[in-house]
Amino acid sequence: MSPVIVDQAKYVDGVRQACGDLSDELAALRETPNGHSFLWIGLKDTADPEFDLVVDELDLHPLAVEDVRNGNQRAKIERYEGSLFVVLKTLRYVDATSDIETGELMMFVGDRFLVTMRRGELNPLSGVRQRLEGQPEILRLGSFAAFHAVLDSVVDNYVKIDAELQADLEAIEAGVFAADNDINSERIYLLKREVLEFKRAAVPLQRPLATLTASSSPFGDTEARLLMRDVTDHLSRVIDHIESYERLLTDVLHAHLAHVGVRQNEDMRKISAWVAIAAMPTMIAGIYGMNFDHMPELRWRFGYELVLAVMALVCGLLYRAFRRSGWL
Repeated sequence: MSPVIVDQAKYVDGVRQACGDLSDELAALRETPNGHSFLWIGLKDTADPEFDLVVDELDLHPLAVEDVRNGNQRAKIERYEGSLFVVLKTLRYVDATSDIETGELMMFVGDRFLVTMRRGELNPLSGVRQRLEGQPEILRLGSFAAFHAVLDSVVDNYVKIDAELQADLEAIEAGVFAADNDINSERIYLLKREVLEFKRAAVPLQRPLATLTASSSPFGDTEARLLMRDVTDHLSRVIDHIESYERLLTDVLHAHLAHVGVRQNEDMRKISAWVAIAAMPTMIAGIYGMNFDHMPELRWRFGYELVLAVMALVCGLLYRAFRRSGWL
């Protein structure tokens, strides 16, 4: 897939300006007394040669570049000399199928620059950039503030998906214990799989994100560090919910299987009861169908009616006994 530079600009005093040669612009920004002006380059489906240009111009770390080229990385935040390399999993909830689709977003954030690279169409960042350009007071805080805004957008999307999964889980839980249980094991398993997909995206991010709010954070004591704490709190709450969903889905699956077993036992008892009822007239008819020569009842005038009455009486008594015992 061909690489695309979706957008690139420099921000001086929170105001967007046109961006020329990346290395020249970056060198000029680093020489200015305003320590919060920065470049923001956005790419999509990165590959050669445009990504090579960004790598060379910004002198990105080769290990991080290798991760970008390979793709499909675990969510993480790694520190390299002069920059942070961040891998995020972007998610989208599909209402029609209750599925979670996963994408990937990678970022380099360093002194006077932010590079965002996304794969696929999930969680496009144009809305984030446009919103920030309407809030120059945030952009004046520098590249780390823009990084926070992108990260906050991804985690806010996690919160929305969390609410969707909670609604699905509540519906399944109510269906399992309803009288007309129409929930099957496949539906529970599929939701459990989506929760695990969500978990793989969110949980690996928790520990490295916490380091950005610690005393050794590259943000120092700036406002961006305080904003990062809010993102960390949201992520921690989502992860707590994910873990509770996973446990609850396991319990719901066990309850569903137990309910299915109870229904099967009830069906077997009903079948056994009707078989027992049907067996009695069959047995009586079998006895009198043997056609022995010495069977006085066959010569009695009312023998036929008596046998029918006995069959009906025995079936009635058995039916009553099974009804009283709850088998029918």
